[in-house]
Amino acid sequence: MQTFSDIASLREQIKQYKREGRNIAFVPTMGNLHEGHLTLMRKAHEEGDIVVASIFVNPLQFDRADDLNSYPRTLDDDLNKLNGEGVDLVFTPTPEIIYPNGLDKQTFVEVPGLSHMLEGAARPGHFRGVATILTKLFNIVQPDVACFGEKDFQQLAVIRQMVEDLAMDIEIIGVPIVRELDGLAMSSRNNLLTVAERQLAPVLARTMRWMSSAMRNGRDDYASIAEDASDQLRAADLIPDQIFIRDAKTLQPISETTTQAVILISAYLGHVRLIDNQVLDFSVESKPSQEEE
Repeated sequence: MQTFSDIASLREQIKQYKREGRNIAFVPTMGNLHEGHLTLMRKAHEEGDIVVASIFVNPLQFDRADDLNSYPRTLDDDLNKLNGEGVDLVFTPTPEIIYPNGLDKQTFVEVPGLSHMLEGAARPGHFRGVATILTKLFNIVQPDVACFGEKDFQQLAVIRQMVEDLAMDIEIIGVPIVRELDGLAMSSRNNLLTVAERQLAPVLARTMRWMSSAMRNGRDDYASIAEDASDQLRAADLIPDQIFIRDAKTLQPISETTTQAVILISAYLGHVRLIDNQVLDFSVESKPSQEEE
């Protein structure tokens, strides 16, 4: 496994692989790797001849300085894990390399619509930061495919729209959520939970499954389902953040044309924000309400 921190050296190695006719599969990460990330690496091996990973905690997508500062950084351990997965190249740039002119003079990439709704409305600039860093990384790595976890459901939608709008010749592959045995979606932020908080964390997934069951059993009062879910979270000492039930393809409110819905749920446990989602199919007979969550 080769590790690069500068752009020029990484590009030169990738050009060599391209000259040899090898396909590049790319997995961008912010480090603090867990089994979910390693699943992405394995998927990348299935999709490409050469697997490239990046580790970069992107300051542009954080809306709180304390969140950025507390994000776990475990580079040595991450590199050992990537080596164990047979990753070929790892890009580990500093903010100064990625943003040499500073954040205030950085050119931005923004996906209208999708970036400004739901989580984007609550975290202005977040998806702009995601789109900008991925555009830069895609330009540097020049991948044929890129793998992303489906846990960040709206982020994946933003990335797919950006790639389509900018005519990037990259196939975006979504990889299903990897969960702990108790149902908690794997996340680097889980490491910030105290022992007591970690015991409570699976309530988020259980609440989401309850919402899904209620919908499968015929409930279409989506606002009431979200309110009931919020009550369940509060009863377990989680602080509800955002709960949406939307069309899985458009992220717009459920309509008569909706064939798949997605539950998007987030809550705070202590200082840690947990997120999760679940997609469910509507039966042909179902006629979902257009009620706004």
